[in-house]
Amino acid sequence: MIFLKLLGALALLMFGMKAMSDALQKMAGPSLRHVLGTMTTNRFTGLLTGMFVTVSVQSSAATTVMTVSFVNAGLLTLAQAISVIMGANIGTTLSAWIMSAGFSFNITSIVWPLFLLGIILIYTKNYRFLGDFLFGLAFLLFALGTLNLTGKEMNLAGNPAVVNFFSSFDAGSYLSILLFLVIGTILTVIAQSSAALMALTMVLCTSGVLPLYLGLALVLGENIGTTITANVVAMTANTQARRAAFSHLIFNVFGVTWVLCLFYPFVRFVCGFVNIDPAAASQDATRLSFGLAAFHTAFNVTNTFILIWFIPQIEKIVTRIIKPRKSELDNEFHLTYIQHGIIKTPEIAVLQAQKEISLYSDQTRHIFDVTKTMLKPDVDLIAVSNQVDALESMSDRMEIEVGKYLSDVSDAHLSDATKGKIRSMFRQINEMESIGDSCQDIAHILKRQAAGGEKLTKEVIAFVEDLFNVLTECLDNMDEVLKNPETDVDKDDRHKVKVKCNYLRERNVALSGAHAYSYIVSSLFNDLINESDELSGFIENVEQARRGGKFYSSKMD
Repeated sequence: MIFLKLLGALALLMFGMKAMSDALQKMAGPSLRHVLGTMTTNRFTGLLTGMFVTVSVQSSAATTVMTVSFVNAGLLTLAQAISVIMGANIGTTLSAWIMSAGFSFNITSIVWPLFLLGIILIYTKNYRFLGDFLFGLAFLLFALGTLNLTGKEMNLAGNPAVVNFFSSFDAGSYLSILLFLVIGTILTVIAQSSAALMALTMVLCTSGVLPLYLGLALVLGENIGTTITANVVAMTANTQARRAAFSHLIFNVFGVTWVLCLFYPFVRFVCGFVNIDPAAASQDATRLSFGLAAFHTAFNVTNTFILIWFIPQIEKIVTRIIKPRKSELDNEFHLTYIQHGIIKTPEIAVLQAQKEISLYSDQTRHIFDVTKTMLKPDVDLIAVSNQVDALESMSDRMEIEVGKYLSDVSDAHLSDATKGKIRSMFRQINEMESIGDSCQDIAHILKRQAAGGEKLTKEVIAFVEDLFNVLTECLDNMDEVLKNPETDVDKDDRHKVKVKCNYLRERNVALSGAHAYSYIVSSLFNDLINESDELSGFIENVEQARRGGKFYSSKMD
């Protein structure tokens, strides 16, 4: 039962950390998006950003996964991502200090007021995320207190079998240090939580059964194991994302390597700051927990200080090792800003999805530009129409992939503001797919010239080109609104197109009645006007969805 109590406390610790992380991300989501979205090329700014975000969300894994997702998104370069990951390694050391405090004194007495206050706030509208955070913090502190008491109840120091097992390892041997480093790496990968293994390490060390040297070897293993998460997630991602994840592994492996070379002198140096002897048989439990936290911090701070000057070299190394896949070299379809399975941070995922939608807008604009070329003389109408069909098919795939991503994100617990953004983005991609359909319809209308044997007259082509130029301005404005919904662009685009279309309908009737061209040409002209009118409605709907305004009626409604 004591063993199950230990495992249950570790599970409660992981749950508390996750609850705190989720709540903090919901509260700080917009701020985190702003911080990552305005990242500069300064390596020190990246370092501080990684520290800030990790302290905010209480998870270096979350920060690393966000960064890996952003590295090919236009928000962060690979070099910037490396500096952010370095900062995340320092930021995560705060968790170790929180745990060491939990092993220093009985903190369960403050848990119950936190539970009470947390549950009260959860049922309020304005402070429910703060309540979630306090509830997660209460679980975390309760788990730490339970681990501390369980360690004492287990009385591992009085168990000859356990004592003899750990005594069989020579703490002064590098072979033992390497063995426990590997054990720490494997356990962290299995648990998917370096915090849980850090807590277990503190239980074993403060119980007096695990020598401090071996406990610190486990801590080194945790630093390698925690990099595996991002690398596994990035396996299905694009090249730049895999490079960012691999740079994290290189960073920590290099750190562990040089620390191993100077292991015993470095440990004695760090332990001197907390006034403990790492080789002593009996130690004060409080000082031992602080020793583990101090080592974890000193390792990551020193390693960062060494490697921050070599970010360009690290970038070159990972670029040489991680090569683009054949599908990427062949320019096969793949999303740029988001990758399924990567994002574990819904509040940040919203920004990624919006960036992908902006790219989707560029795709629809490209379809329209290709369609316009069908007005040029001596163009192969069938070939260009087939090209538009292929581009529209890719547009459909983009809508499906972005829609799936938004569906995955919407399954998480989200703030009301984020839910509203996701609903808006669903409408945006739906309307943009309709823009692609309209472009395809226009291309098919123009292709009918080849089948009918009659082509548009120069006068009609001039009218249509003028109409298409107005639509081009509308698409430009739509791009601006998608990037910044507060932008001051012409909001009367829809009205301008309708006025233009009504004028052209009147001209078509007049010219057709005067026998300026055949009925077939008149029919083609009228269909182009009607489809252009519909297209402008879809464009306006995208803008209104982004701005959160009223939608215009269209055939999709």
